[in-house]
Amino acid sequence: MSDRLSPSASASVPSKPRKRRGRVLSVVAALAVLGGGLAVTGSVAYGAPDHSGHRDAVREGAKDLVREDGFPAALVADQGRDGRVRDYTAGTGDLETGASVPVDGQVRAGSNTKALTAAVVLQLVGEGKVKLDEPIETYLPGLVRGDGIDGGRITVRDLLQHTSGLPDYVQTLGLDPFEVRDTYYNPRDLIDLALSQQAAFEPGAKWQYSNTNYVLAGLLVEKVTGRPFGEEITDRIIRPLGLKETYWPGVGERGIRGAHPKGYAATPGAPLADITRLDPSQAWAAGQLVTTPRDLNRFFSALLGGEVLEAAELKEMQTTVPVTEGAPAPGTGYGLGLFRTPLSCGVELWGHGGSIHGYETYGGATRDGRAATVATTALSSSVAAEPADMMAAHQHVFDLVDTAVCTGR
Repeated sequence: MSDRLSPSASASVPSKPRKRRGRVLSVVAALAVLGGGLAVTGSVAYGAPDHSGHRDAVREGAKDLVREDGFPAALVADQGRDGRVRDYTAGTGDLETGASVPVDGQVRAGSNTKALTAAVVLQLVGEGKVKLDEPIETYLPGLVRGDGIDGGRITVRDLLQHTSGLPDYVQTLGLDPFEVRDTYYNPRDLIDLALSQQAAFEPGAKWQYSNTNYVLAGLLVEKVTGRPFGEEITDRIIRPLGLKETYWPGVGERGIRGAHPKGYAATPGAPLADITRLDPSQAWAAGQLVTTPRDLNRFFSALLGGEVLEAAELKEMQTTVPVTEGAPAPGTGYGLGLFRTPLSCGVELWGHGGSIHGYETYGGATRDGRAATVATTALSSSVAAEPADMMAAHQHVFDLVDTAVCTGR
């Protein structure tokens, strides 16, 4: 079923973001920013979403992301306990032509990719080919070395749980997305960028998000299987689950294959510009995937339902540590490639989020069969000039996921 909003409901960049009453939260890139900059912490108001009238609440929430936060477009896939899915769109799919937003259009998944990457590694754990508490040095000897960095002390679990202390290579890519949009990065190039920096902390000492962890996880998969990572994620996850609109871009592939809204980015002081065409190798196993909101719902629902991992590996994936640098809601934890986030209605959402130039997403599934994913066609940092407004826009994406799940069937 599809609830589609007219492009005429969209607006250009608004004068200010909407205000919400409620308790104040510290916001981190639980949206898992990759390619769009660094994790962000700060405070914004978080209020319980309006639970009166499910379809109206979700429809209006999508509109608000466009007309008040300034995203060019928003797409929502909302799955009820009965498995029935409703789609919503708001805004404009192409700012130049005014084309409508394709229902369940393809978007760049950003760091949602990490959940699939972790699932592949955990399948290898279940097959006895990888051990979670074995040092990464065992599988990639001599690679992880640097200032305060020793691969003999960093375990596979540390990589998947972001407790490795490895610096994030994203910090070295620069702030102008248009300068790197056509640059191809070999995964080893990304690791070299990371290892040129000092370790952030001792392995296991704390939680800190780093995309470097998942590039190494991808290299681990390749070393153990002897096959390209994209082939493994396709054969183990995408194809078995029937994720027909999800794919792993080929080397050098810069377009998006299926129906999709255009993605936009901006440099400081400049208007939004089309950045749909992009070499996603800057993200690789940390964020290269292309998918749709429906397919993300399907993946997270299948994961919780035991279709992806055996019980022992799923338990490991859902064993969390506190997200100490802020979260979209109090009590958020991070497992192995998976956020556990309490929602306003008392249930827990298991999912991830992702940001890569042009697209921002957040979503997940609950144990009782509900799921929701929200995608926007720009990063919060591209539609907001001030840090507080950027954090508010981040929070509003999460709030809409909360609304969709908590007012759902």
